[in-house]
Amino acid sequence: MTKSALQIARAAYQPKLPKALQGQVKAVFGAPTQSVADQEEIKKLFPNTYGMPLITFEAAAEAQNLPAINVGVILSGGQAPGGHNVISGLFDGLKRLNPANRLYGFLMGPGGLVDHNYKELTADIIDEYRNTGGFDIIGSGRTKLEKVDQFEKGFEILKKLNIKAVVIIGGDDSNTNACVLAEYYLAKKYGIQVIGCPKTIDGDLKNDQIETSFGFDTAVKTYAEVIGNIQRDCNSARKYWHFIKLMGRSASHIALECALQVQPNICIISEEVEKKDMSLDDIVTSIARTVAHRAAQGLNFGTVLIPEGLIEFIPAMKRLIAELNDILARPTSTHERMVDQHSWLLSELSKENAELFASLPQNVANQLTMERDPHGNVQVSLIQTESLLSNMVARKLAQWKKEGHYTGKFAPQHHFFGYEGRCAAPSNFDADYCYSLGVTASSLIANGVTGYMASVKNLTAPADQWVAGGIPITMMFNMERRNGEMKPVIRKALVELDGKPFKAFAAVRDQWAKETAYVYPGPIQYFGPSEVCDQTTKTLKLEQE
Repeated sequence: MTKSALQIARAAYQPKLPKALQGQVKAVFGAPTQSVADQEEIKKLFPNTYGMPLITFEAAAEAQNLPAINVGVILSGGQAPGGHNVISGLFDGLKRLNPANRLYGFLMGPGGLVDHNYKELTADIIDEYRNTGGFDIIGSGRTKLEKVDQFEKGFEILKKLNIKAVVIIGGDDSNTNACVLAEYYLAKKYGIQVIGCPKTIDGDLKNDQIETSFGFDTAVKTYAEVIGNIQRDCNSARKYWHFIKLMGRSASHIALECALQVQPNICIISEEVEKKDMSLDDIVTSIARTVAHRAAQGLNFGTVLIPEGLIEFIPAMKRLIAELNDILARPTSTHERMVDQHSWLLSELSKENAELFASLPQNVANQLTMERDPHGNVQVSLIQTESLLSNMVARKLAQWKKEGHYTGKFAPQHHFFGYEGRCAAPSNFDADYCYSLGVTASSLIANGVTGYMASVKNLTAPADQWVAGGIPITMMFNMERRNGEMKPVIRKALVELDGKPFKAFAAVRDQWAKETAYVYPGPIQYFGPSEVCDQTTKTLKLEQE
């Protein structure tokens, strides 16, 4: 395999570890925990894994004398930079505990466990993937583990390979599945531990114990680089408005972090739209006012950052989507649906939602009814929100021009940055953080626990001061409606409008709208001064102040 100069250099990088994980490790068990909401319902659903204590790892004087075990690992859901380093850290941690320990990777996500597709991960394989982006070492998938026959099929191969623990590397839905699996295997006394690791570039898997999900750091730095490049071009040509949609289905963390890094003219925060009960027209009018104000200064250019999940946060649209989800989740094969789904849905929707649905452009209405993802969510990345907004802004500006309120030129360009950031070579922060998560997972396995997520905290400090441990997954649960039913899921972390990152942005956004205050972050730096190479995101710094 031909490698780039950077790949060769990165292969030699040795990730930094918290002091507690650098030698022998002991677990310190804290107080019992409870779920963030719906305690009675969650406790009934998870009688064996509810209420477990937090775990913190400390340096130990003596080594644990552990028998050899086999461990399985699964990459679940969308890719995020650093996944290979979680597996590397897990492999190294297991081998340090006992050189006879073996690691098996299930191929193409949770489906690999159910379908018995796997391969043993040996040192020569692991060494090819250290500090690299992507999930291609074993592939990933979105199979949802929720049925007894899946659990039993998985147990067949785990028993055959003598695997005693499974590590599931994924986001909120994947870790919810991990906890359901842990509960089932514990209730059945199968002797299989299940450990989760917090992955998602969206940044919406975080709380007091999980300060950030892995991959977020690298992804936002990758996006910030290309947005900065566009802004440099924008400020050079001075004739285009760039509408840039960014990943972030359920929260606006990516858009907010990128805004803090590049200082665009406009950044829409979905959570604010919802809180202020803004309509689509309110958003369009706000953008158009900024375009008109800049045009009056002779500035017929600018940048607009848009979270991909914006549509679901507009209250009227959110009500429409919720009803569409319920209707589309019904088992039905009606003739009307097969012949004309649009008319069929109009007949099924409530009056208010039917009127809104009928008012949407046909292509947007069609995109709202496309097949849901395996977790029952609208595939918002397929909704062309950036084009919808720019088209509506153009119409409003044309109206204002007729009325004599606007005299500028408006030429929009559209971009969607998503996949570009998911498999980038991990930043030093993500390389270190992910490796630490992998070693932490191995220590959780060594301590015999199940239904835990690996946790590494104090992340704005130097890596040797990070604090490793485990958090019971049930602690993060609440009940939410999914596919028409109430289900236990990990509560998503949204942008907090009273939080420091949003307040820092809100304090300066009016200035950015009027002026051209662009910042050009440039590419991720892997070698050089620590203040350049090891910096965390602005969001994390502000949250940890």
